[in-house]
Amino acid sequence: MSAASALRQPLGLAWTLARTEFKTRYQPTVGGFLWALMKPVAMFLVLMAVFSFIFGSDPEYRYNLIVGVFLWDFFADATKTGLISLHVKGYLLTKAKFPIWILVVASISNALITLAVFSVAIIGFLLVAGRAPGLTAIVLFFSYLLHLAVMVIGFSLASSVLFLRYRDLNQVWDVVSQAGFFLAPIVYPLAIIPERYHLLLYLWPPTPIIQFAREVLIAGTVPTLRAHALLMLETAIVLFIGIAVFRRYAPHAAEYV
Repeated sequence: MSAASALRQPLGLAWTLARTEFKTRYQPTVGGFLWALMKPVAMFLVLMAVFSFIFGSDPEYRYNLIVGVFLWDFFADATKTGLISLHVKGYLLTKAKFPIWILVVASISNALITLAVFSVAIIGFLLVAGRAPGLTAIVLFFSYLLHLAVMVIGFSLASSVLFLRYRDLNQVWDVVSQAGFFLAPIVYPLAIIPERYHLLLYLWPPTPIIQFAREVLIAGTVPTLRAHALLMLETAIVLFIGIAVFRRYAPHAAEYV
């Protein structure tokens, strides 16, 4: 079997599982697939209306807040789903033989759809508002989303197998997530924090993604090459640790379901 064929099979299975999960969530509803589009769009419009009323005198802060909230929402939702992914799909671990990492990757598909819809909505709104980001900014923005997705996958790979053995991890992550919302620069600009603490804040994965996305979309500036290199390094480290932990505990996953 060629390397391409070996890769195509698990990716095909991941796509099938993601599509099945999507249909299971939305098919019983009247709106069906439309809910996947309407939910993030409706949330975007509500936030835009509320923040326009509250922060009407500072539109840049309004846009920054919306970008931060949506990116954080994806991170919180996807990591929570990824953490329990093997537990929820545990019945498959003993009934079929396949790379179980596929269950973890497929579990964040719905969160990815919501993020994709939001991304189109925010770019479209900026175009209408006369703050159109350039092509470079859009490409960089989607590259940051890719980094965020990879970091979520890395976290989910590690946490999903650990959760099978340590069920308290779910509660621990809830507390960490709540604290992490205020650690990331979502409701406040990073500039109000003394610069000597910035490096520590950037170690929290959502921070560089939120900050860089705001810079390219709202401020119209591009982070330095050094900043991009550090983001790539952080993403690689998170993914490497996730894979290492997953490979360590995954062979015994079925024993703890």
